[in-house]
Amino acid sequence: MPRPITILPDPPPPPTGIGLIAGGGRLPIIVAQGLREAGHPVHGLGLSRQYDPALPALCSTFRDVGLLRMGSWVSAFSRLGVRHAIMVGKVDKARIMHDPWKLFRYVPDLRTFRAWYRSQRASRDKRSHAVLTFVAEELDRSGVQLLDSTIPIPDQLASAGVMTSRQPTPAQRADVEFVWPLLTEVLRMDIGQAIAVRDGDVIAVEAVEGTDRMMERVGQICKATGWTLVKGARAGHDRRSDVPTVGINTIRNLHAHGGRCLALAAGDVIMVDRPEMLELADRLGVAIIGVTPGQAMSRL
Repeated sequence: MPRPITILPDPPPPPTGIGLIAGGGRLPIIVAQGLREAGHPVHGLGLSRQYDPALPALCSTFRDVGLLRMGSWVSAFSRLGVRHAIMVGKVDKARIMHDPWKLFRYVPDLRTFRAWYRSQRASRDKRSHAVLTFVAEELDRSGVQLLDSTIPIPDQLASAGVMTSRQPTPAQRADVEFVWPLLTEVLRMDIGQAIAVRDGDVIAVEAVEGTDRMMERVGQICKATGWTLVKGARAGHDRRSDVPTVGINTIRNLHAHGGRCLALAAGDVIMVDRPEMLELADRLGVAIIGVTPGQAMSRL
């Protein structure tokens, strides 16, 4: 059953300060830049051993916080009078799993433990969207509302139509049109966010391994080049954090494993460093298309 759509609060007007709970990768950097350009002071909380070292310089205030220490998040925002925040960035689970000090570094504080216990009594769902909901509800109880994470970066979202100078081939267009209804169903069932296809054959469906590792798998299965990757957002996805993201490394990995076309759900997928991403795609001969649900490929 699709999850209900979450109604998110409107962002406050500038120069209201906005909190930024940051994991790893480039996305927190461009979100911080977008908030600054809009006139918002940025009060950053960087998840320890996860965030980019360049992030603190973009924030009016910054604090390194533990991943499972929500009490410290709330205390930091409360002292600063922060009532709205954005949560973005990756959490490197492999780094946590292989950390010899993980039993000490990742002990939850009392607030986190109590909130998790409440959430698990209500539902034993441990998927990413359920964890996000648990975090958002606990922050909301403490007076901090999570905002739509795409608000500061509207120019980084996939747009409808062909975004590269490189045009998709007729076969690639046909593959996108064929597989898009399948992707919609996979998203509805909350299996994954991407499918690889070539000549009307589904090569792989993304699951827990993520898009990059799925592309590695496709490269092992399909020795011919020219396959297409389609990626979209989960049904009823929560824009407070659960927003599909692609970037320069996506294009590099796609090309390295034989992919030559990338189709994205228009308005639903973040393209990190979009201008550089499109330039690299053209240089490598990869076409990028933005697909609107229900739109025929012939009109793209």
